[in-house]
Amino acid sequence: MSFFNLRACNLMQQYIAHEHPYHQLILATSGVTELQIEGRGERITRERGCLIPSTYHHEYIGDGANRTLVLDIPLVNLAMTSCADEVGRLFERPRFFEVPTSLYQLASGLLPQVEQHSALHTEIATLILRAIYLNLHDEALTLAPPQPREHARLDLERLDGYIDAHLATVIVVEDLAAQCALSPGHFHACFRELTGMTPLAYVQQRRLARARELVESSAQPMGHIASLVGFRDQGSFSRAYRRAFGVTPSLHRRGLHL
Repeated sequence: MSFFNLRACNLMQQYIAHEHPYHQLILATSGVTELQIEGRGERITRERGCLIPSTYHHEYIGDGANRTLVLDIPLVNLAMTSCADEVGRLFERPRFFEVPTSLYQLASGLLPQVEQHSALHTEIATLILRAIYLNLHDEALTLAPPQPREHARLDLERLDGYIDAHLATVIVVEDLAAQCALSPGHFHACFRELTGMTPLAYVQQRRLARARELVESSAQPMGHIASLVGFRDQGSFSRAYRRAFGVTPSLHRRGLHL
């Protein structure tokens, strides 16, 4: 019996926003995923991992080329594991953390076992969790403040134009960085320093602003509006809209005509 849900996957170029009733660990062995928790985000790479406690809202989009270990830890099973205390401390709050070389090598080496031997998932998950707990001290687990960066090359007007012209499609940080002739990592840091939010959050903000305009000024079906601003389905659109504006798009439109 496995107490954990451990899997190796490829996080696709698809925007996902949700929360769930279990803890989650995310480690990448290659590629990049933009991820934010309750509005604060970083890039998940082989050098940066993430711990997401249960019920915390988070949003992410992968680059389509990553290899990622995702570990779900159901709270109902936690007390039955041999590392319950360590897990409880690790997931006291949302954390982005530096992945030391030893942990990266461990995760990379175990990836084939994860894919081929489901019976070993509890042992592999326990090993990874204990490695994180033992190798990372409290300072390494805290969310580090962004370092001041030069952001003179960020042209927000140009970026806004690009985003608004591509709202119906997937927009990744590489696309935005290319508009400023910056590397994705440098762009991400500069953008957060300049705007106070991640590129993912900024794009989402503009998607929803355009959606609100369409809800208020048109009679288009909500499913069509969702697709026009880049949401994969009406349900995820409605949830994101309600979080942003305190009301679902359908109720918003209905209230305008009462």
